[in-house]
Amino acid sequence: MKALKLFGCALFAASFLSFTPLNKKIIVIDAGHGGDDFGAKHSGFSEKEIVLKIAREIKSRNNSDSDYEVVLTRDSDLNSSLSERTDKINELNPAAVISLHVNSSPKPESDRQGTEIYTQSSEESKNLAKIISKNLGECRIEEKNLHILKQSKSPAVLVELGFINSTKDRKYLTSEEGQKEVAAKFEKIFSEL
Repeated sequence: MKALKLFGCALFAASFLSFTPLNKKIIVIDAGHGGDDFGAKHSGFSEKEIVLKIAREIKSRNNSDSDYEVVLTRDSDLNSSLSERTDKINELNPAAVISLHVNSSPKPESDRQGTEIYTQSSEESKNLAKIISKNLGECRIEEKNLHILKQSKSPAVLVELGFINSTKDRKYLTSEEGQKEVAAKFEKIFSEL
């Protein structure tokens, strides 16, 4: 098991740093959770799977003509610690870090829905959150003391894309059409950075 974990960490590091963008802004998309960490679960869906599919869709839209390079912290169902992720993020020194998550509320079926954004205390992070909110639909923005926000030296936000236990949000975020729409909105966000 230890050898498998070491192999996973090596694969993570290799895939994370396997490019050299020329004169491009680096934007890191962190698909939250992964491996043994499922995140929120509901109705047979897990947070780690939903955000990975959306992160991959965002990456697939990144073309050679754009002035930014999208880098994923994981592009498979990989175990990687928060410290490993932030260490690699800080090595890249990106223009922005966006950690994707799916929220959950205590009720089995929630009437809560929609996007929430958590930021660092920096003005750059708060401005990034405002751009994201404008493009995803006005949402609550709050400063929060989370590892990825505390330890990232670049402007960073954590985006809760919706509630997994909201029927409406879950249906949208697990559909191919919804995932493509979310990715298209991020493409617009990146053009405004």
